[in-house]
Amino acid sequence: MPNPIRILSDHLINQIAAGEVVERPASVVKELIENSLDADCARLEIDVERGGIKRLRVRDDGRGIPRDQLALALARHATSKLVDLADLEAVQTLGFRGEALPSIAAVSRLTLTSRARSDLDAADDSAWEIAVTPDGRLDGPRPAAHPPGTSVEVRDLFFNTPARRKFLRTEQTEFEHIDQVVRRLALARPDVAFELRHNGRLVHQLPATDGRPGSRRARLDRLLGAGFAEQSLEIDVSALDLRLHGWVRRPAFARSQPDQQFFYVNGRLIRDRLITHAIRQAFSDFLHQARHPGYVLFLELPPHLVDVNVHPSKHEVRFRESRQVHDFIRHALKRRLAQGILGGGPLDRPMPATLGMTAEAFRGYPSAPTVSPVETGDSLDQHQSAPPRATGFSAHSLGVKDGRQAYQASLVLQRPAADPPSAPVVGDEAGSSLAIRGALPPLGLALAQLNGVYLLAASDDGLILVDIHAAHERIGYERLKAAWNAGRVTSQPLLVPHSLQVDPREADRLEEQREPLARLGLVLDRLGVDRVVVREVPALLRQADMDALVRDLLADLAAQGESTRLEEAIDKILATLACHSAIRANRRLTLDEMNALLRDMERTECIDQCNHGRPTWVRLSQTELDRLFLRGR
Repeated sequence: MPNPIRILSDHLINQIAAGEVVERPASVVKELIENSLDADCARLEIDVERGGIKRLRVRDDGRGIPRDQLALALARHATSKLVDLADLEAVQTLGFRGEALPSIAAVSRLTLTSRARSDLDAADDSAWEIAVTPDGRLDGPRPAAHPPGTSVEVRDLFFNTPARRKFLRTEQTEFEHIDQVVRRLALARPDVAFELRHNGRLVHQLPATDGRPGSRRARLDRLLGAGFAEQSLEIDVSALDLRLHGWVRRPAFARSQPDQQFFYVNGRLIRDRLITHAIRQAFSDFLHQARHPGYVLFLELPPHLVDVNVHPSKHEVRFRESRQVHDFIRHALKRRLAQGILGGGPLDRPMPATLGMTAEAFRGYPSAPTVSPVETGDSLDQHQSAPPRATGFSAHSLGVKDGRQAYQASLVLQRPAADPPSAPVVGDEAGSSLAIRGALPPLGLALAQLNGVYLLAASDDGLILVDIHAAHERIGYERLKAAWNAGRVTSQPLLVPHSLQVDPREADRLEEQREPLARLGLVLDRLGVDRVVVREVPALLRQADMDALVRDLLADLAAQGESTRLEEAIDKILATLACHSAIRANRRLTLDEMNALLRDMERTECIDQCNHGRPTWVRLSQTELDRLFLRGR
């Protein structure tokens, strides 16, 4: 005879719910810290013993819980954060379902101690403590000593569910997961001070930031390693109801693992395929496929446009206008990466005057011819200009010999006959050194060519080194893309149309996207339920593997609803053309040609990296140069 239907006990229900909420000690820490942040705390202390398996405690200085509500805080689905359905549709807190504390209490020995702030409950000027017994009953509340705020202590996690406990890892592994949780939440809330201890040892002591950009960058470096902020580009873009801000690591500092990728939606750390795809597309022109971008990005949008009640652990969200969010993130990041270092700061911030190429700044400097990387033949050799005017400084010739070939580099420093007031020329008493300050363009003026590979230039703040081939390759690639886009896509009919068999649902998707694909030069027709035929392809892709291309398109359409495979395939070919037309190593350039290359770099988007993700130029600041030679010590 089958067992009768019965209602489960509240304690067993909480233990079942704990399987979704409490995966390991780090899950407990996450839920408790989020509760503290929702309580408007300014300081958090996290004490952990034996990786959180033996004991962990989270203490805050938030609003606290009055005595008469302590028992309710441990009741299932009891919360102060929701009242009706309208609140659920516009959640602005990190927690809201009221299941974390009772679920944790069902698989541990939990003690909750709290003292409400005096401004919330003037009559309650003492702290109270309540505990949960092993059978789920409440013990208390009873008086306790505690400053304003709340402490939650969790001991012997999974003591009553040994099947779950045996799946826990080593003490060090479990603590590393806790450390990751604290790092992620500390990145999201720089206004809150965090302190983390493990077995009595201080691991993190992060003071609250004071709102200045420098203090936020200091927290980035503390949590993600020294140099993260310096190696990153700051972004702050708004459009419609969306705002994206934060830091994205420059492609030259991409990593072999995706271990520095933090994306927050309204302050909540999420993992979302749509977001990941948008970011990967933004980096597609800057990053080698084997590398992973690093970023700390915050997306803000009205709460009613995002559903955070999708996953029990709230790691996933669902956007009401997912395509709009995807395109906004992709375009904003791509534009910021295209600006690179010379773009400086958030996109809505005006470019500093020192970076502008004004006529006043160049008055008197010899004009530089434009380097055309897409011309056939030796384009640089075709540019001839008048000899530079060198006044007040002599020209030197340097010979460098490697046993096979001698290179000569002209070291002429040029300046106008009448210096602009903002560009004084300073020399030492012996006249052996010269520095041009104030009116130099962003990448400075060319000094020499080193070993036929690198260009050296003097800037306002030190020395610029340029990889000539990489920079010229990026310039050519951007020009080829612009020319290709301006001429639209030229398609070429196939002499023999290419037919292939696909899944009927895939054929439906291709038919829905027939018009957009045709605008990109790919013309397909449906021959039957499960067969399509390719009749025309973009001219640049006439030699491509049609089967592989179409099936990749189908995979993208199934995952994202659209595909950029055609654009990516065309870009790869244009990148190859740009690479072959770029200046080769050991090609000797004149000073005017080097300056022309620098000016073209300043006018070209995405110039910080070549098509393969390598840096095209670096700067050695005056401070770094002084440090190399121990000046000022």
